[in-house]
Amino acid sequence: MGVVKVIELIGESPNSWEEATKNALDVAAKSVRGIVGIDIDHFTAKVVDNKVTAFRANVRIAFKYEA
Repeated sequence: MGVVKVIELIGESPNSWEEATKNALDVAAKSVRGIVGIDIDHFTAKVVDNKVTAFRANVRIAFKYEA
């Protein structure tokens, strides 16, 4: 497989943690080639007036490193 580089991102969604994860991956895919995996570190949520207003997913995205 060679060398793999990992970046960390936080995706956000008003609907779900799954969508927050997908949003992070979609944004990374716009500028990163060769994505080979994603690791979900943890989930958090933004709360306003005792209601969840945003779901957040902290993710690590791995991609093939090209020198």
